[in-house]
Amino acid sequence: MNSSADKGSVDVERNVGEEAHLANHTVHSLAWKDIKVSLEHRFLSDARPKSIISDVDGLANAGELVALMGPSGSGKTTMLNVLAHRNASFQAEISGSIKINGSQVSTDVFQNISSYVEQEDALIGSLTVRETLDFAARLSLPSSISAHERRRRVDELLSSFGLQQQAHTIVGTPIRKGISGGQKRRLSIASQLITAPKEPTSGLDSTASYEVIKFLRRIVKKHKLIVLASIHQPSTTTFELFDKLVLLASGQVCYNGPVSLIKPYLVAIGIPMPTYINPAEFLLDLASSDFAQGDEQASLRIKKLHSDWRGSSEAKHVTAAISATSEEKDVTGPLVELDSRSSFINLVLALLHRSFIKSYRDVVAYGIRLAMYMGLAIMMGTVWLRLAPIQSSIQPFTNAIFFGSAFMSFMAVAYVPAFLEDRATFVKERANGLYGATAFMVANFFIGLPYLFLISLIFSTLAYWLSNFRPGADAFFTWIMWLFLDLLAAESLVVLVSSLFPNFVVALALTAFANGLWMSVGGFLVSPTILNPFWRYVFHYIDYQAYVFRGMMVNEFGHRNYACGSGCQCMYQTALASECMIDGKGVLALYGYRVGDEGKWVGIMLAILVGYRVLGWGVNWLKKS
Repeated sequence: MNSSADKGSVDVERNVGEEAHLANHTVHSLAWKDIKVSLEHRFLSDARPKSIISDVDGLANAGELVALMGPSGSGKTTMLNVLAHRNASFQAEISGSIKINGSQVSTDVFQNISSYVEQEDALIGSLTVRETLDFAARLSLPSSISAHERRRRVDELLSSFGLQQQAHTIVGTPIRKGISGGQKRRLSIASQLITAPKEPTSGLDSTASYEVIKFLRRIVKKHKLIVLASIHQPSTTTFELFDKLVLLASGQVCYNGPVSLIKPYLVAIGIPMPTYINPAEFLLDLASSDFAQGDEQASLRIKKLHSDWRGSSEAKHVTAAISATSEEKDVTGPLVELDSRSSFINLVLALLHRSFIKSYRDVVAYGIRLAMYMGLAIMMGTVWLRLAPIQSSIQPFTNAIFFGSAFMSFMAVAYVPAFLEDRATFVKERANGLYGATAFMVANFFIGLPYLFLISLIFSTLAYWLSNFRPGADAFFTWIMWLFLDLLAAESLVVLVSSLFPNFVVALALTAFANGLWMSVGGFLVSPTILNPFWRYVFHYIDYQAYVFRGMMVNEFGHRNYACGSGCQCMYQTALASECMIDGKGVLALYGYRVGDEGKWVGIMLAILVGYRVLGWGVNWLKKS
């Protein structure tokens, strides 16, 4: 931890507000006993489970700032996740007890009275500092909290964390510079304190400055909070701000007690700490086996640290203190109020408002996509420029319909990075108990509607009239309807695939592959009348692009006639051949389409769209990461 980080920031202890909402009157202790985490070998049935954490005990009382330390691979991140009632690891087996005020509580109750600050800042770059805190309040505070009280809490935290001058500055995106790294860390912690957590477990990396820890210590003491923080190589001054230290090595405890007593303890076990050295650095080197000379020597040293701790009077004191909390089960009142979270409607409205701000400020989300679609419209309109209603234009009209619908759908892959960013925020906020998959998916669907309609309108205004499709307002707006449904279904497919595989490269590749499949069996490249039965019955009838192509074909050819040209040599034989004209319905007959089925196709499109969204909701509801 670099204590010199963010030197130019405002003093976080200046102009401190009342912070009345932070006062802790209910949680007096957090105790954990015999915590074990092991991982089964999935492919070796006779192999022993791998132990990640073994027999870890500990106690944190109200008003204490506890540091969780250890070298890489010591199990401190897993331990923090276990204490925060989060998934420690995929398919991990967890045992032991975690008690608040001597009693075990459910995960829901624990999440309502605690917060978890990620090691990586879970901030939306296009929001301002004030907006970040305001939306954190709207998502986490109960509906009974007034707007005035919400603003008061935001103002207090801005003042307390020295962020007044940056209140209207954006957090920062890859395109637009925002606040500094130290300020981002302070904002992350402030956004969790908005809910007045009694036990915020915080992953603080080296970017968390001395000023942040100093403020946390002051607020912990003043309001009797409990804070557990995973720290990495803090400076001496930062290390000494903590009340207690839990030092892990190879998943077991090497020391668990007051920071002020670590030096006497090391002397007692025969490992005195040098005078002029950073204590945290010395302890990490002591507990590390990565760079020791000889694996056997390192292993013996770590085992000695473990055995010395288990046999020490300090370890017995921790065990006795944990037992004492169990005997003093607090009955002063409920840990959490009944109406402790915002209503579903308020959650959706807050998410919609936040997404709206993000989308119009973040050019990556919709700005670049809008420019891409406009460019595609101009290209399409000038390539198929002013096609005449004659038989030689029938095939170009058909090609233009396929190109416009299929490639508009294909370009929805540009939504993958924006959705993955939104989903990452959702995963972190759901882990803190703010909202669930339903609110996220509902807000995600509705926020896209106006933008997709705008894209459909702009694209159609340019491409439709330049290409000289069937004139008339009804034909034009019918085209817009099909294009809008096309984009909705394409974006819903992106949501489903990206939820199943939340990796940019994988989601992009699979979405592109799916679009290629839909293009192949959609009915243009191979007519549905001669399409291989396997592809027709397995994929064609669930291909949303197929119904968009049908609808646009009927919109163009179902109500328009075309001149046969010189010599009355008509390429399509229809009832109008004697008039040297081609009835557009004759073109539709070659594809097996007919006028009058448009309502059924719209219904099928809506069913496919809903299916994608429901499946996407199910995936996000089931997956926790």
